[in-house]
Order: sequence, then structure tokens, then C-alpha cells
Amino acid sequence: MTDTTAASDLSPELAAEVERQRSLIMRDTLFGDDQTRITMERELEGQLAQSIRDDEPLRVYLGVDPTAPDLHLGHCVPLRKLRVFQQLGHTAILLIGDFTALLGDPSDKDAARPMQAADTIARNAQTYQDQAFKLLDAELTEVRRNSEWLAKLNFGDVIQLASNFTVAQFAERDTFRKRLDKGEPVYLHEFMYGLMQGYDAVALEADIQIGGTDQTFNIMAGRTLQRVYGQPPQVAITFPILVGTDGTLRMSKSTGNYIGIDEAPNEQYGKAMSIPDAILPNFFSLGTNLPSDEVDAITAQLESGALHPMEAKKRLAHAIVTEWHSEAEADAAAEHFTSVFSQGQIPDEIPEHALPFAKDSDSDTAPTTITVDLATLIAGSGLAASRGEAKRIISQGGVRLNDEIVEAGDIQVTPNDILRVGRRRWLRLVAE
Repeated sequence: MTDTTAASDLSPELAAEVERQRSLIMRDTLFGDDQTRITMERELEGQLAQSIRDDEPLRVYLGVDPTAPDLHLGHCVPLRKLRVFQQLGHTAILLIGDFTALLGDPSDKDAARPMQAADTIARNAQTYQDQAFKLLDAELTEVRRNSEWLAKLNFGDVIQLASNFTVAQFAERDTFRKRLDKGEPVYLHEFMYGLMQGYDAVALEADIQIGGTDQTFNIMAGRTLQRVYGQPPQVAITFPILVGTDGTLRMSKSTGNYIGIDEAPNEQYGKAMSIPDAILPNFFSLGTNLPSDEVDAITAQLESGALHPMEAKKRLAHAIVTEWHSEAEADAAAEHFTSVFSQGQIPDEIPEHALPFAKDSDSDTAPTTITVDLATLIAGSGLAASRGEAKRIISQGGVRLNDEIVEAGDIQVTPNDILRVGRRRWLRLVAE
């Protein structure tokens, strides 16, 4: 769709509708510089004006690479915006990057991504789609997979795509530049990712692509290739990256600072309560489905001191659990948090983890103390995503055995010992 129609050419009623949609779409967006924002906003207004005049919905897409099995709140930021476009009557396209995931997006990485196995990607893709429909209307969502067109390109096609870019353009990308400056390798296949995602925009004949700010280069590559193929360039709508519960790094399962949308209510609530005060406004605006006027009011109250951060966290935690579970479960999670964490009580129900305790030499039934590797125990019992995450928690003093901080690699445990990781994860050790 071209963007030749200006809002000023419309009737007052249609011009008002353009402004309404523009305001909803641009809320919480973030661009690399002011000029990019001005350009994208101007093009968006033109597209909206023509869409309304011609009663033709815009084609808006979000691409997701299924490199992990589950979605967290960080993934939901662009999904929420895709839902906004859907509610405004535009065509929402969820693009599953089953082909690009084989390579892996280098946009936010300071090292080359490991290449993914096709069967793992296929499983993850289905999970992503199912979880995305918790936000999107499945009946109104066009689901595509970029293997539909990327797998059909031959080597000559790839060379033709590559001829539209220079090595300098790719080498100047922030992630690549940092690695080059440190003398670390940047592999040629990593340059291909931008070409592949750029071609997605051509194949979809996209009017708009949405994504995090880390996707700016790839989205702009799509604009370049669309011009080459005689298509109007898509508008880039980009968003800030949701910081994780640690308040520093982007939300990620690999760093353990995430809130998963399929996690249990008590887990979601407890994680939200651990968020640093400084990033509460960011979480309210990007991590919840609360109305914008309510988010603005909460932010203003936090800034003025009228709302205590602890009370704000309770509202945030309640909103998150309500969205992904129910209000009743959010109420129960709040009560659980108060009784267990605020009052220091041990939960009534604690998951059990069986260990091969040996028999006491003087008894046929009494198991005795055994020595286990703490990080392996935590990861193996599911209290951490990996041994690396477990080691980080241990080093930060976040692991307690029977309410005593433990830091050693090997620890001695006995049946019915209570292991606590962080403030919310508990485990009772039992004999096999």
C-alpha cells in the first residue's frame, strides 16, 4: 500500500480516526533517533489515511524465531501491539521464523548463536503459536512460516539479495562492531540473517513490521529489498526491550530473570514482587494489559510519592497473574505471598525431590546424609533453568538449606531438608 494520501485530505471524521489509530499504535514505541521516528510516523499516517479511505486493511507482521519452547513477558511486548492492529481492523500476520531460526538472529548477541536442530524448531514453533493465541485472536490471525519462501531460494537468488547491501553496512551493526573491535570472529552466515528477514517483508508484501529496537537493522533491510522488488517500503514500528526482573539485563530464560506466561500464579506473583522499584513504570506499560490511562496514573503516583513502590508491586503482580490466569488465582497468590514471604512462613505444600539416600548401617529403614552438588541439585529439580543459572543464584547468596545460606559446591543433605532458591522456590528432599 502506498502512503500518498495525507490525513489532511480526509474528512474531519476520518482524520480523527487516523489520529486515534496513530496514537494507539505509537504508544510505548521507541526509535533509534528522532528523525527515524518522524519519518516512520509520517509514513504511518499516510498508510492509515489511505487504508481508511479505501477501506483496505494494512498488512502488519511480527516475526518470531522459535529458538526456545516458551514465551515470557518480554516476548509479549510486540505481540500486544500486533493485537492492537488486529483490534483496529488490520490484517495481523504472525510469522514463525522456522527457517531463520535454523541460523539464529545475531541482533542481540555478543557471540555467534549455535545453530538449531529442525525438529527442535518444529516443536517450539507449535508452542509459540499456541501461547501467542493467548493474546491474539486466532481466527483473525494469519499464521505463516518463512520456510514457505526462503527454502525455495537458490544460490543465485541469495547472491542477488546480497548485492543490495555492502559489507560496511553489516559490519557497522553494534553487535558485530563490538566483536570485531575485540578481535572476536563474525561469521559470514550471520550476515545472511538480515537478508533473510528482509526478504520476509517482500514475500508478505508487508505494510508494517513490528519488533524490538534490536530488530531495526533487519526491518530496514526489508524496506531496502521492498524498493528493489517494486513494493512500497514497510513502516518500522519498534519498541523498547523489557528489562528482566533483575532490573539490568533484557528478560531472558537463559539469565533466569524472566516471568513466563505459562508459569504458576504463585511463581508469577512472587517474581513480580522482586522487581526493582526503578523499573516499575516500564513493567506496568510493557508487561501488563492495564489500560493506558491507569498505567499513566500509577506512574504519576509513583513519581510523586503518592504510591509506595511496595503497593505498586502488589498491583503489578496482581495484574500479571489476572491476565494469564484469573482474578481469583491472583487473589490467592497475593494471600500466599503475604503468608509465606512477608510473614516468613514455609508453604503448606512444597514440591518433593527424591534422592538416593543410603541406608544407615545400623538400620534397614533409616536413610542417612549424602553429599550432592548444589548447582546440579537445583537445576535437576527444576528450581533453575540450568546449572549456570543455579551457580549465579548461589553466588548471590540466594540459596538456603533449612533457612541457612549455603554457598559450597558440595553440600550434605538429609531426608526432609527444605531447600529454598530465591524467595519463591521451595523443595523438600525425600528418599527414593
